[in-house]
Amino acid sequence: MTHRIVVTGLGAVSALGLSVEETWTAARDGVGGIAPMLFDPGPNGPEGHTTPVAMVKGDALAATEAALGRRVGASLDAFGLYAVKASHEALAQAGLVGTLGARTAAVYGHGFAGLHTLEEGFERFYGRKAARLHPLTVPKVMVSAPVSAIAMEFGIKGPVFGVTSACSSSGHAIIQGSALLASGMADVAVVGGSEAINTPGCLRAWEGLQAMSPTTCRPFSEGRDGMAIGEGAASLVLETLEHAQGRGATILAELTGSGMSSDAFHWTQPSLEGALAAMRPAVDQADILDAAQILISAHGTGTPLNDKNETQAVHALFGDRAKRHPVIATKSLHGHLIGATLALQGVIGLEALRHGLAPAIQNYLGPDPDCDLDLVLGEARPIETDTLMLNAFAFGGLNTTIIFKRWA
Repeated sequence: MTHRIVVTGLGAVSALGLSVEETWTAARDGVGGIAPMLFDPGPNGPEGHTTPVAMVKGDALAATEAALGRRVGASLDAFGLYAVKASHEALAQAGLVGTLGARTAAVYGHGFAGLHTLEEGFERFYGRKAARLHPLTVPKVMVSAPVSAIAMEFGIKGPVFGVTSACSSSGHAIIQGSALLASGMADVAVVGGSEAINTPGCLRAWEGLQAMSPTTCRPFSEGRDGMAIGEGAASLVLETLEHAQGRGATILAELTGSGMSSDAFHWTQPSLEGALAAMRPAVDQADILDAAQILISAHGTGTPLNDKNETQAVHALFGDRAKRHPVIATKSLHGHLIGATLALQGVIGLEALRHGLAPAIQNYLGPDPDCDLDLVLGEARPIETDTLMLNAFAFGGLNTTIIFKRWA
């Protein structure tokens, strides 16, 4: 890396709220967004049933159109709408709205694309035998639709593209955006991810995989039995240090390390070696192996195998220092946002560093000997660290780890 990369803006849309402040406050106070929802696939589908999920809290469409001062909902699926809203908040905090152009990049990640639009269209076509679908169906369901919308809304004319790698998508987006800046191809990058897959058909697919909990998400807990799907978006504004300082920006954090790996092993089972292959280079690059304390924002899906594997990876990496690092698992609050999850973990984690508080893991039933880490439980815990470690380990064996350091 030839340029140091810093964070100057954050944005969030989640089951905890429609802004970073709302999302952080709910996380800090342990007010989760997972709840049972009745999903009715309509008159042409099977009987509806109740599933625990985390839906975006509030009217994201109204909030987005109010922020932008114009109508945008007709041209965007929910996963595109959430991306625009989160990116506007991040760019506004960075003080960059209306100033972007050819030296700005945008890289955004998603695990799925346009499922609300697809399911509505398929129900019209196959269920009601409609002759035509919505004329904007194709642009609304493109995987790159959110990042194209971000570029058009904010005048971004540099490198713009989407990435998809299941649960590591926003991690890869952050890393690729930082690489564009480090190489000198851009001065500013809007990065992150969005997801909107709480649809009847998609949830039935996840249930078929037997990865969904029938109750709620309980990371690292005894009796944990699966994940709860969430939705929303999170954006970070990255800049080269020179560019941020040159315009007098308020710097929130520095990206000090990153790692990527592939298990090349199994579709759904995690690999200890694959997790370590992402974590180790990130920790080495950031030079934090011997740090007194690191806030670890775990992948922590609440599935039996993943949480056990991640625990083993933390122990293998840090050895006898593993238990000095507090571990949080925010999916117990906002659900699993798949392609957007690491970006949202990053927003909450950076707020945790800023406030000196680690939000507690929710829904915990008791200790599991396979998950013997310093879990933050009960209520938010004061922390004394300036370093955040983010993990994402995706189905298909695609892994990312990112290290941020709070700006002094």
